[in-house]
Amino acid sequence: MELELRHLRVLCAIADAGSVGRAAADLGYSQPAVSTQLRRIEGHLGEPLFERGPAGVRPTPYGAEVVAQARDVLARAAAIGRRPAPGAARARTLRVAATNSPMLVGMMSGARARLRDLSLAVNSVYASSRIVELLEEGTVDAAIAADYPGRELEHSEAVAHRGIVTEPNFVALSSGHPLARRPQLALADLAEEAWFLTPDDGAGWPGVFYAACAAAGFTPSAVHEFLGDRLELQGMIADGLGVAVVQATTRPIPQVVVRPLTGTPLWCRYVLAWRRDTVSEETADALLQSATAAYRELAARSPHLRSWAARTWSVPKV
Repeated sequence: MELELRHLRVLCAIADAGSVGRAAADLGYSQPAVSTQLRRIEGHLGEPLFERGPAGVRPTPYGAEVVAQARDVLARAAAIGRRPAPGAARARTLRVAATNSPMLVGMMSGARARLRDLSLAVNSVYASSRIVELLEEGTVDAAIAADYPGRELEHSEAVAHRGIVTEPNFVALSSGHPLARRPQLALADLAEEAWFLTPDDGAGWPGVFYAACAAAGFTPSAVHEFLGDRLELQGMIADGLGVAVVQATTRPIPQVVVRPLTGTPLWCRYVLAWRRDTVSEETADALLQSATAAYRELAARSPHLRSWAARTWSVPKV
């Protein structure tokens, strides 16, 4: 067989729905037809694309790559031959701000495919407090921001928000570190380490980190404030210059390992926020679906997160 656009739409629908049955309903097909189509696609590619479980399906690491490629192809195919009619108004630009989140790329790709009548402009903003200000001012229309349990972001009635995911924070350390072979680490085990910390984000970080350290019985003795390239940070960690709190979906380089923290003392929530007067509920739903699908693909490529989730909850709840 040869892959066609209809096959790619099936894969994306399954990834978005997290279930073959729900994907079939969304596509208007029968479940057996979609299951058969998926088996043919997997047979053609030579590897399983989804892992089956009692609560549905999720992409394998290879499947997540294929789905991401499928989204890009579908978006490009949808744009073929499209140009505004003479005198037609230009597509409205949706101004999107985003904090430091790896789901941004996948969300923008998915949103581009779902919101074909809009162009997207991205503004990278580190501090979530500043993102709220930009929304309140009307400088941006929508955003991905972060907050922490018990320290939820506050905003006026002009802004709405919905949670994308609440994920645990893990720790990254050198693969040569004496503790690197442990499957999980207590925060107190790292009391004597030097820490790389990102600066104040206006939403509670790094205060939540220091509070967790205090609860574990120590105060970090050495802290490097760092806000820069993730690979540069991992290079310094690999050289044994310190450890760092990282997002659960972080993909470590070969000389770095990522480990969960015993008792999960640190959590971070990502939210989609938008201005009620410039973003419709339909557009907000499309952005949320895109962000959720992007996170699901990131989680599928994170064995340390999947292993933690299997022990802590059950894998489908990641």
